[in-house]
Amino acid sequence: MARASLIPVALLAAAILASAQGKGAGGVRGDWRTPGGAVVRVDSCGSDVCATLLQLEPNAPTHLDTRNPDPAQHTRKLCGLQIGYGFHLTAANHAEDGHLYDPKSGKTYKGVMSSNGDTLDLRGYVGIKAFGRTEHWTRTTPVSPCS
Repeated sequence: MARASLIPVALLAAAILASAQGKGAGGVRGDWRTPGGAVVRVDSCGSDVCATLLQLEPNAPTHLDTRNPDPAQHTRKLCGLQIGYGFHLTAANHAEDGHLYDPKSGKTYKGVMSSNGDTLDLRGYVGIKAFGRTEHWTRTTPVSPCS
C-alpha cells in the first residue's frame, strides 16, 4: 500500500522537474527574437554552434545583403543567412569564440552568448570583450524560416 501511494508522488515530482527544465531547455539553442523583431535560430552546426536569420525585422529596408563588403554578396538574401558561426559551447547556456555578422553594417565581430533560459545575452566585440556591445534577445516559439 505504501508503494502504491509513492507512484503519484513520483509522477508529480517528474512533471514538476520537466516543467522547470522546459523553461530553460536548450540553453543558448533555440529561436530568439532580436530587439528589432527579427528571429534568429541558434543551433548546432557540426561541433560548433551557429546562428541563422529566420525572419527579418518587420521594417527591414532590404531583403538583400547590400551592406556586405564583398560586392559579389550584395544580391544574397538575408533570410536564411548564417549570421553567427564558430561558437564553442562551454556549458549548455554559454558559447564563446564565435563570430557575428551584422547585416545592417556589413561588419563581422567576435562574439560570445549566454542564456538564462528566456533571455540570450549576445555580445559582439572587436579585439577584447570590453570593446563591444551586448544585445538581449528573447526566447520565442519556433518559427518557420522565410523563403
